Amino acid sequence: MLKGIVAGLITLISLNAAAGPREQAKRIHDRLAGIPPTEAILADMEADIASGDALAAAYTAMDNDAFYSVTLKNWVTPWTNEPMTVFAPLNDYTATVIGMIRDDVDIREMLYGNVIYTAPGQGLPAYSNSNNNHYEQMELQRLPLGTVLQQATQTSVTGLEAEATAGVLTTRQAAKAFLIDGTNRAQFRFALLNHFCGDLEPLKDIERSADRIRQDVSRSPGGDSRIFMNSCYGCHAGMDAFIGSFAYYDYVYDMDNDPDGENGQLVYNSQGVTDPETGTRVVAKYHNNKFNFPGGYITEDDSWENYWRKGPNQLIGWDDSLPGTGNGAKSMGMELSHSARFSRCQVEKVFENVCLRPPVDANDRAQINSMITSLANNGYQLKRTFAESAVYCMGE
Repeated sequence: MLKGIVAGLITLISLNAAAGPREQAKRIHDRLAGIPPTEAILADMEADIASGDALAAAYTAMDNDAFYSVTLKNWVTPWTNEPMTVFAPLNDYTATVIGMIRDDVDIREMLYGNVIYTAPGQGLPAYSNSNNNHYEQMELQRLPLGTVLQQATQTSVTGLEAEATAGVLTTRQAAKAFLIDGTNRAQFRFALLNHFCGDLEPLKDIERSADRIRQDVSRSPGGDSRIFMNSCYGCHAGMDAFIGSFAYYDYVYDMDNDPDGENGQLVYNSQGVTDPETGTRVVAKYHNNKFNFPGGYITEDDSWENYWRKGPNQLIGWDDSLPGTGNGAKSMGMELSHSARFSRCQVEKVFENVCLRPPVDANDRAQINSMITSLANNGYQLKRTFAESAVYCMGE
């Protein structure tokens, strides 16, 4: 029995080692599109690989709509909901990332651009700020996302003023998932999970200033201040300083008749709008539980500051050309997406998605570093990263 297994493994290794251009072409297509290529496409890709242009073969595979409607949709969808499940409807967050990758838009703008993708002229319900019907029908009708999606500005589609737009962070789906109820901190935490490839805990730093930690955070949970100092302080010091950027945003819905918020919408307090509870543009949730610690930070505007530019988290690789402080979600999203950690996270996620495994050895890590450099040198076009990953793994 054991001999048979060993023999099978040796045969498999031998086949992989001997994989020629045709086998490599099929593997690239399978990894990127998730379906077998036609004979004509396979022959075209085989010829490219044989001539030394495997990257062209990968781009040919990505011409198949399954790359957009299946591979990318399944890759992005978990970022758009708190359970982080792929089994969620198509939405404006997912569609926008797919469109940006297809069109080779600088992927960093995903967190700060005035951009959204819809499918006008397809007989679909119009985009709505209060439902997801446009995208759900797009998916039900199995429209080819690689073809029908068209780029527009959030300002023209949703009416959000330009300075309030922050890429996917200000899509309706992001608001429904991460700005609903609560304190808006979920928006920042899931931005880290999805775009920094890590949670808050590894970024905990108890040496940062506590001056931006809000009033709702008790300094003595259960009467024990040590819990705050050892468990709460390190995360909130950095997070609360960042999430002031979303102080003018909320997701509003009818809690009595629509408890899941399916028909709610993103609301932004523009200049001149005053929240009746706070007396400023700041939404009421930023003053929740203000008597937990009355001496805590009172949010009066949408200013933010990156305290992690000092201490151990400076290793995230912040962009020195940016000030590290500002007002609003747009500048905060730029701070995150212009970091080295953001680029590495995107590349590592693509590698794992295409190669069906995380990087495991020195060769893989060298490839990751090479693709990070390539991403920066090629206008942050993430589609190229998919192609490079497929070429690297075409012999596996």
